Amino acid sequence: MNYTQSKDQLLTLIREGGKLDWTAQVKLAALLSFPSMLAQMVHILMQYIDASMVGSLGAHASASIGLVSTTIWLFGSLCSAASVGFYVQVAHRIGACDFAGARQVLRQSFLACILFALVLSGIGVGISSHLPHWLGGGEDICHDASLYFMFFSLCLPFSMLNSLCAGMLRCSGNMHIPSLLNVGMCLLDVLFNWLLIFPSRTYHLPFNHLPFTDFSSEWSMVNGQWSITIPGAGLGVAGAVLGTAFAFVICSGLMCYFTVVRSKELSLRQDSGTFIPQLSTLRESIRIAAPIAVEHVILCGAQIVSTLIVAPLGTIAIAANSFGITVEALCYMPGYGISDAATTLVGQSLGAGRRLLARSFGHITLSMGMGMMTMMAIVMYTTSPALMTLMTPDATVQQLTVEILRIEAFAEPMFAASIVCYGIFVGARDTLIPCTMNLSSIWLVRIVLAYFLASTMGLRGVWIAMTVELCFRGIIFLLRFRTDSWLKAFSPSAK
Repeated sequence: MNYTQSKDQLLTLIREGGKLDWTAQVKLAALLSFPSMLAQMVHILMQYIDASMVGSLGAHASASIGLVSTTIWLFGSLCSAASVGFYVQVAHRIGACDFAGARQVLRQSFLACILFALVLSGIGVGISSHLPHWLGGGEDICHDASLYFMFFSLCLPFSMLNSLCAGMLRCSGNMHIPSLLNVGMCLLDVLFNWLLIFPSRTYHLPFNHLPFTDFSSEWSMVNGQWSITIPGAGLGVAGAVLGTAFAFVICSGLMCYFTVVRSKELSLRQDSGTFIPQLSTLRESIRIAAPIAVEHVILCGAQIVSTLIVAPLGTIAIAANSFGITVEALCYMPGYGISDAATTLVGQSLGAGRRLLARSFGHITLSMGMGMMTMMAIVMYTTSPALMTLMTPDATVQQLTVEILRIEAFAEPMFAASIVCYGIFVGARDTLIPCTMNLSSIWLVRIVLAYFLASTMGLRGVWIAMTVELCFRGIIFLLRFRTDSWLKAFSPSAK
């Protein structure tokens, strides 16, 4: 039995009330998690390559991106929150076998989400020239930081379309198409960056004979050896964001095609309906998404405060903090892949009225996430020196980044608990209390500790504060999961 058949048959058992033993549940959780985890891991590899490409330009280039990274995360996460409000509804309707209703929600989501993204894009472009100065950046990095953020803002509608369609496909049970397309996007991003960041350059080949005779003008013979000239735009930091933007444009178009044309459950060719958002759909979307959006705004405010704490520590600290955030994603992105699967499984189970099955899937995905991120933390701890030598030639930045990564590695199991629990709760429409827990944890624990520790321990103190806070957050999420109070957010009639 191939991957698609096995997954579809198991999902059908959820919707139709069939029996799934523990082995079948683990298999289904794995089938949904692994493609998403693969896409997340490839996405991180893309970030590593991006960071190493920019890092080769020097610490100032890396710091210019690191300075605006938290604000970029805010705008991107607001797009993600808006899409969650719609695709969670789709998961519940598919779980209840209401495929026509799922397609109605899909239609209405397009106009609402794209208009929201256009508003965000306009705001981003408007503040791009001022943002680096607001964040305390020096004149040596503000220009590049402004360009990077402006081009990112222009790309937001495509980022929104990609997030929305990928979420719709995942909640229908289709994990492999979003994963494959995101892998393709990562490869395109690397290719475009290679062409746009660097100027034209010549590579000399270690042989003097070619296996072909019909070659273009890019090939030439120098001192008895063949060389090839690769064209490049030489745009530096701006080339990095433009490469990402072009990759998003291509991938979002394909993601939309597979959602509205090829999807068995969601193809809009099967029936007709309005694209104008209806009040009931919008109301439910806002109920789900608003706590997440407010959380992201306040959480990003905390991240920006963290940036303000780090910025006075100097360019080396800013660059090391930026690289540390990028490398740490090696650990937590698998957790987000499993979290996506948890949202789908819990959402469809509760949509089908199967409360006990939703709880069981919660336990399974939580165990998978904590186990996977623990292993990835060990990998990060042992390989971070080698990774940093690839990402930047600056020995001081390398040493400081390795130190902070090894501090944070100990928090990964509890960080996994908070990530996967959050996905479980979202699948049950339980967003308000988890959002409050996230915000309370980061503001009352991380920011307060970072403020006091940075003055005496520098960047290491900031990352110690992060480690303590992530452990605290994981514990409180595990306690909420254990009480089963998250199940009450869905429906009192759930079985």
